[in-house]
Amino acid sequence: MSGTTTAAAPQGRRGSGDRAGVNRWVVLVVLCVSLLLVAVDATVLHVAVPAVTEDLRPGGMELLWIVDVYPLVCASLLILFGTLGDRVGRRRVLLLGYALFGVASAVAALADNAQVLIAARALLGVGGAMIMPATLSILRQVFPDRRERAVAIGVWSAVAAVGAAVGPLLGGFLLEHFWWGSVFLINIPLMLVSLPVGRWLLPESKGDGDGPWDVAGALMAAGGLFGVVYGVKRLGGGDSPLGVATLAALAAGVALLVGFVRRQRRRARPLVDLSMFARPAFSTSVGCIVLAMLALVGLELIAAQYLQLVLGLSPLETGLRLLPLTLAAMAAGLAGSKLLHRFGPRVTVCSGFCLTALAVLVLTGMGGTANDVLLLTGFVLLGLGLETTLFGAYESMLSEAPPSQAGGAAAIGETSYQLGAGIGIALLGSVMNAAYAPGLSSVPGVPAADSAAAGHSLGEAYEVAARLGGAPGDALRSAAREAFVHGLHVTLLVSAGLLLLGALAALRLPRGMDCSGGGSTSASTEPGVPAPREPSRVGVDSSVR
Repeated sequence: MSGTTTAAAPQGRRGSGDRAGVNRWVVLVVLCVSLLLVAVDATVLHVAVPAVTEDLRPGGMELLWIVDVYPLVCASLLILFGTLGDRVGRRRVLLLGYALFGVASAVAALADNAQVLIAARALLGVGGAMIMPATLSILRQVFPDRRERAVAIGVWSAVAAVGAAVGPLLGGFLLEHFWWGSVFLINIPLMLVSLPVGRWLLPESKGDGDGPWDVAGALMAAGGLFGVVYGVKRLGGGDSPLGVATLAALAAGVALLVGFVRRQRRRARPLVDLSMFARPAFSTSVGCIVLAMLALVGLELIAAQYLQLVLGLSPLETGLRLLPLTLAAMAAGLAGSKLLHRFGPRVTVCSGFCLTALAVLVLTGMGGTANDVLLLTGFVLLGLGLETTLFGAYESMLSEAPPSQAGGAAAIGETSYQLGAGIGIALLGSVMNAAYAPGLSSVPGVPAADSAAAGHSLGEAYEVAARLGGAPGDALRSAAREAFVHGLHVTLLVSAGLLLLGALAALRLPRGMDCSGGGSTSASTEPGVPAPREPSRVGVDSSVR
């Protein structure tokens, strides 16, 4: 199957190879702005939670849904909208996502109760699920040459890293000057600009649209992913693995996903070509994305708690301390295409995992007092290693997928990212709690009930210590800090082990990077620009494995 793509330049502005080349990079800018908004929105609310709580007075479950419904809905619908874009047009889905994102942002900013804010955040998740796979699949079509595409994916992944880190910083700045709704209002003018610019500049592309779209299969994938991600989030929130709600969500999600896989194998024209997973480069890349996020996201959460609760930094100061990680990730993303071309996917991704594991081991030197040099070194190495890993994995995965399945492949990559993040929070959070709680089992002068309550989290330990006061309170606070640092060290060692497993898995990736084709489209090209060659098989030639 081959995809179809209209030229990147609008009608009336065609006519030279230089113009076509410029337009490809302008398209990349538009796509990166889209991605930046979605990435920022995933984290910008975190620092606004206290202000939202004070204003809207949500219950405990409502507050949980306010924070979690956006990534939960977004992760669940990625495959649905990624494959829909392959069928009806990726630009069409992207522009609809822009519009929905802008409307939902306005509703969220003006919400006067928790229910309205939850609904608005859910709509933001729908818009994000339309935007995220569309940006990557359009990029796949606009850059048929693998060497140029590697540069574009490096920029794309660097922007994703910036967005995730800028969210808390931007949120903290806005909260110091405006009310909490301002963290959503900033989306509206950018979406108002993105809609006409995207309609004018972005090319329309889609896969082979023969046959009906599998609505039932798309809903099964969405329901299955919702159940699995929801169950994983409950585990990450500290729920018992044997809890009825958690087990029911996981069981229903797995059952629906198994049914989805069986349905796709039976269909002549499946939503997602599962035969892609038979290609080592594709399946290994997806696994590397999951392992990288599994190790990282739990660490970021624990590191933020360490900086705020152990070192006593404010949320804004915490964001600034994590800024070197983001800058290093940007640098690695921008340099990634040269590394990938020089060393190939296998060495690039394997080295990224090893560098990230080294960073994690460096951070085991963190103690009860600040060590700025150690933190700076660890965070810079972490940013370089992680971005190198994710860039190499994303590029290999996308290059291995057929052009007609670009949306589905992009959705699989983004879903792997979200699942890895959710599993990482659950797994590393469990490791942290298991290592932290025993340190508070018998603190002199502290009643057993208070020690048990303090063992739930460092924040709760501080609350119990403040209530006890005097010598018992001081002893509990000191013991909790020591137990948390010990738990942090254990968690970092477990993360290093996971990262080294990722390095071993990356050895299945191709040694070299084949730039002779890497997939093509039957595009209508600009005058004077030769059409990209159609290779005998998409992606990396089997001879380099």
